Amino acid sequence: MLKSLSNHSKNNRAQDNNHFPSRDRISAVIFLVLCLSYGYQTLQIPLLPSDEYEPFTARTLPTLLTFIGIGLSILLLVTATPNIKSKTNETLNYKLLIGFLILMVLYGLGLTYIGFALATGTFLLISFYLLGERRKWILFGSSFPFAMAFYLLLTRGLGIYLEPGIIFTDFL
Repeated sequence: MLKSLSNHSKNNRAQDNNHFPSRDRISAVIFLVLCLSYGYQTLQIPLLPSDEYEPFTARTLPTLLTFIGIGLSILLLVTATPNIKSKTNETLNYKLLIGFLILMVLYGLGLTYIGFALATGTFLLISFYLLGERRKWILFGSSFPFAMAFYLLLTRGLGIYLEPGIIFTDFL
């Protein structure tokens, strides 16, 4: 009798989980809202009068990113599995989440003060460390070379000006 009552309560909990949207669907809706708001913001990008008939303008890539994001979020929304079929029952690691949120705020501040290359390299190094990588040769060998390669691609290859940082412009 007790065993059947226990099985009955487990079955009820499993059926109750089907009424709640899965994590994938919640993530898809949040991502869809972010993409739609980003798409709205891309419409606010001013165009030069000479850009009216140009095939590639300041709005082209942001608009393309908007459509890709909307498509991916709808795809995730449609293909998401219910909670009962989800293979992972892990809880969210709030400590890691808060660590990354703080790290992103510090990265934004670091861009202003120490510049793109050092801020990005440091951000990647600390991110890898937070995710569990402890080998120094991987930490330093993947973070700073990638940041420098990306910096050189943006500045030398594409001709985009990236501010070197207040520390380097004021003291050097």
